[in-house]
Amino acid sequence: MAAITTQINGEVLVVGFTDSKILDSQRIEQVGKELQDAVPQAIHKKLLLNFRGVTFMSSAMITKLVMLNKGCKAKEVTLKFCEVSPNVLEVFKITKLNKLFDIQGAEEKGLASFDKKKWFG
Repeated sequence: MAAITTQINGEVLVVGFTDSKILDSQRIEQVGKELQDAVPQAIHKKLLLNFRGVTFMSSAMITKLVMLNKGCKAKEVTLKFCEVSPNVLEVFKITKLNKLFDIQGAEEKGLASFDKKKWFG
């Protein structure tokens, strides 16, 4: 069974998770691989990772997210997160990753945030 789902919404590749708890090491490896494989599918260089339904993830999964962020930067893909549960957001705050990741609210807000013009861009 696939660990992630992908769909195109306008110019944005929206990636979701099929598990509510991402704890098993084999599953985490699968999620990590599928996430990396999804990056080239973001043909408009916009990837939104939707955490809807994810209530818990292990520190090994957080490492995969950091690696995904690096992979996106290398391919000049803008990565944003949305619908992060309070539990998962707390982990991001404790690890200071809320400063690294661009975390939006609802999916609609995440999608709209790609269209905002940057100050110097």
